[in-house]
Amino acid sequence: MNPLLRRLRADLFATPADGALSLGLIALFSAAALGLVQWASQKAQWAVIQANSTLFAVGRYPEAQQWRLWLLTALLTAATGLSWGLLRSHPRADRDGQLWPRNDRLVLGLLAAVAVWLPWALRLAPALQSRWWLLAALLAATRWLAGRFGSHLSRPMLRLFPLVWPLLYLIGMVLISGGLGLMPVSPSQWGGLLLTLLSASFAILLCFPLGVLLALGRRSDLPLLRWTAVIYIEFIRGAPLITLLFLGQNILGFLLPGGLAPDRIWRAAWVLTFFAAAYLAEAVRSGLAAVPKGQAEAARSLGLSYPQTLLRVVLPQALRVALPAMVGQFISLLQDTTLLSLIGLLELLGVARTVMANPEFLGHNREVYLTLALLFWTCCAALGLGSRALEKRLDPQTLSRSATRP
Repeated sequence: MNPLLRRLRADLFATPADGALSLGLIALFSAAALGLVQWASQKAQWAVIQANSTLFAVGRYPEAQQWRLWLLTALLTAATGLSWGLLRSHPRADRDGQLWPRNDRLVLGLLAAVAVWLPWALRLAPALQSRWWLLAALLAATRWLAGRFGSHLSRPMLRLFPLVWPLLYLIGMVLISGGLGLMPVSPSQWGGLLLTLLSASFAILLCFPLGVLLALGRRSDLPLLRWTAVIYIEFIRGAPLITLLFLGQNILGFLLPGGLAPDRIWRAAWVLTFFAAAYLAEAVRSGLAAVPKGQAEAARSLGLSYPQTLLRVVLPQALRVALPAMVGQFISLLQDTTLLSLIGLLELLGVARTVMANPEFLGHNREVYLTLALLFWTCCAALGLGSRALEKRLDPQTLSRSATRP
């Protein structure tokens, strides 16, 4: 029997009950998928997405300055390809040592299909279509170069490469907002997917160190520090996010002088950061509780100081345990950015409401909401895939096998 048929039989039709349940679920999913495809290809009016594709992507960002966003996208694409290739070239990244594993080929094929289909489906101008195709080619080229020659790089260079990402973030902030000779673009002109990703990434980057500090503070032996962390965490977890967003928008304007009060977008971003940090602290605290006390005692007996014990022994183990919960919090944070539309910010949902309020596009809610669902699913799926890859890479068995390789 064919190996694939044997596996399907073992997984789906091992018993008569399993076979009946599998057939029922397959029929249900097939009917739902067929109905969705028929509606999307025959009844849906995608003109609402085609006419507002730029608004969904970048909001009211000035058209004359959108070349900065294309440059930033190209830099991020190149960094993604290089990181992807270097992970595959590293001995720990793939057990079989293949340059192009099956999953990588599937992902690259899917990305190529999207790069070819999306510009055609949105009926973009030839110049925009060529940019999409160049980005796809750049991703494939950098992935191949890093995978082919990454094994020749020294360990210090590989350890320094992750610093490219925070550097790119700073460069991206300059390109988006202006400065250093570029024309300033007010945050009030940011919107759509750009604002969603920017606010979510800002909150994710800052809530992680803040959450770790709060978790350590809650486990501290110093009563003042411990109770400060407890009060902060319990207060934030006890208040709805939308309430905190409204408080951040209104109270900061009264508490701070006019010149010091941040823009409305940055107020919302800081509220998201402080909100996520409280939940992240509890995830990290659960990881710290999972580390046996003997680990810290053994490290101290070897002469390590308390900070060295935390950084080299306790935190690496705790963060590995808390990683799934932390990534779940990051995904929730990305989804929580939709609440920014309730305080007047034009992120993805805010743009969608603006488009659906246009008399020209009344009655096209299903097309708009389906597009938003696909965009959010893509971003959340990317975070989930990255989390699973990192979990596999940090698995103790994988690390021990890598350490024994010549």
